[in-house]
Amino acid sequence: MNKSELKSFLDFKVEQYNTSHFIETDPIQIPHQFSKKENIEIAGFLTATIAWGNRKSILKNADRLMELLDRSPYDFVINHSPADLEKLENFVHRTFQGIDLQYFIKALKNIYLNYGGIEKIFSTYAEERSLQPAIHHFKQAFFELPHARRTEKHVSDPQKNSAAKRINMS
Repeated sequence: MNKSELKSFLDFKVEQYNTSHFIETDPIQIPHQFSKKENIEIAGFLTATIAWGNRKSILKNADRLMELLDRSPYDFVINHSPADLEKLENFVHRTFQGIDLQYFIKALKNIYLNYGGIEKIFSTYAEERSLQPAIHHFKQAFFELPHARRTEKHVSDPQKNSAAKRINMS
């Protein structure tokens, strides 16, 4: 495929996917519910984390996630109490369970308080032609708190030969 053919193909895909009809049936609708940057980041990251399996199930569980976070993900992450985390115990989407979600909330709080947020990590470590170093640094920061080893499988690392598809979606 030459450059002209590639441009035509990508332009066609933009027209196909950048529509309200597509958004209505895709998990991308979850972060589109928010206007505050931090809410969009968190909703996008959590939705991408559970974005495997049946699309309807992903949408249902991503919506349930936002409900559990009181439809204000950033506020929940920053201000949660131990009692707030308890209500996340029963969340399950395939292999992503309550214990994973509870850790994700703690890790995100750590990232916003100590690293300036998700965007800051990515903008600091992204290279001109690659997000791989940024994803690697994000994962390192994300898992610096004590956590169950099982939770690590939910965030890929391109430096360990992963395509990191879900984190690239967020």
